[in-house]
Amino acid sequence: MADAIIIGAGVAGVSAALHLTKRGLRVVLLEKGLVAAEQSSRNWGWVRQQGRDRRELPLIVRSLAIWEQWQAELDTDLGFRRTGLISLTREPAELARWQRWAKRGRAAGIDVLELNGAQAEAALPSSGAPWIGGLQTPTDARAEPGIAVPALAQAACRAGTSLHQQTAVRRLLVEDGRVVGVETEKGQVRSSRVLLAGGAWSSLFLRQHGISLPQLNVRATVARTTPAPAIIPGTFCASDFCLRYREDGGFTLTLLEGEQHDIGPDSFRFFRQFFPLLAKNWRHMHLNALPASYVQQRRWQAMPPTQGETVFERERIYNPQPDMRQIDEAMRRFKLGRPELADVQLAAAWAGRIDLTPDLVPVISAVSALPGLVVATGFSGHGFGIGPGAGELAADLLMQTGPTVDPHEFRLSRFSDGSPMFIDPDVI
Repeated sequence: MADAIIIGAGVAGVSAALHLTKRGLRVVLLEKGLVAAEQSSRNWGWVRQQGRDRRELPLIVRSLAIWEQWQAELDTDLGFRRTGLISLTREPAELARWQRWAKRGRAAGIDVLELNGAQAEAALPSSGAPWIGGLQTPTDARAEPGIAVPALAQAACRAGTSLHQQTAVRRLLVEDGRVVGVETEKGQVRSSRVLLAGGAWSSLFLRQHGISLPQLNVRATVARTTPAPAIIPGTFCASDFCLRYREDGGFTLTLLEGEQHDIGPDSFRFFRQFFPLLAKNWRHMHLNALPASYVQQRRWQAMPPTQGETVFERERIYNPQPDMRQIDEAMRRFKLGRPELADVQLAAAWAGRIDLTPDLVPVISAVSALPGLVVATGFSGHGFGIGPGAGELAADLLMQTGPTVDPHEFRLSRFSDGSPMFIDPDVI
């Protein structure tokens, strides 16, 4: 018996466990694979306020405060550094959009500097046409995903969380219309409070209980370089490439474009809800038409819920192959016109799976159809930075206490209650 059960040991689930355990609850944290083995260790490592959807701004401001607190309190260095984020552009329309966001960011209490062309060139000289301007947010931060999330899990365990890796949750236990626990591959765990923080697996998990969560996944490729001159001390993004300086002296390197979506059953199931997002971003998205995984996805989703072994056991860690063409192009752009980087080499490359919602805003919400269940998922590539605040909000919802951040914008029901679909036009 537990006071709370958490499904998924990524950054949101681990953060929620730490918050709940510190509040005195007996928490059981269940992970089908290993802590942070999927997207929570494969992301860029940005803890950014700049360019966030307006609905996420209170949550990222709160999350930065928690990151700072945990960095100071914990024995392990999380790699959290407030080294700032610089974004530069050559496009007048893009710069105008960023300037609109700057006003909103300042209204939220964020330090935002607008850069003119000369300042942009001074920040990082362009290897192509000159920059015309950009934004700098000096209080934005970075952290080391592969170190930070496992360290937070260890802190939660020291505080009293019971962590069970290699333990897939097959389904919820429901009695009289309420959640009363979970069935795992190793047996049942009972609790009247359950948090689903299953990342890209959440929609499939909920479907077996009749809950619709519109969620699609894209694959993104990232690289790590060997130690390099610190041309940027924090994080940087432009159409050329995006960077994060790492504590090992290298850079995490990627491209803005090139995310790939493998068409599957959910592509058709949620097409209507995702069409506005696809129409807005089709130039930057590669669609893989009916890949081999399509048949596999259909088989998984057709699996009767009464069967024993589930897909959550069959694929404990989703480990897609990186697109080396993207890596080669990113390295080429990174080194172009910068002789000081001539000897920098590729150290590693990987890919991860980003779970998207139709409006690119996460779901952090109680589920009215199943009292006792809270969902924290759909972070749309923004989850690492807001993970601590998202975990805190999920803990508030589980305990039904006054939330530190208004949860209204993150409610699951916005996809079914007739609310108009809003995609923030000023997001960077």
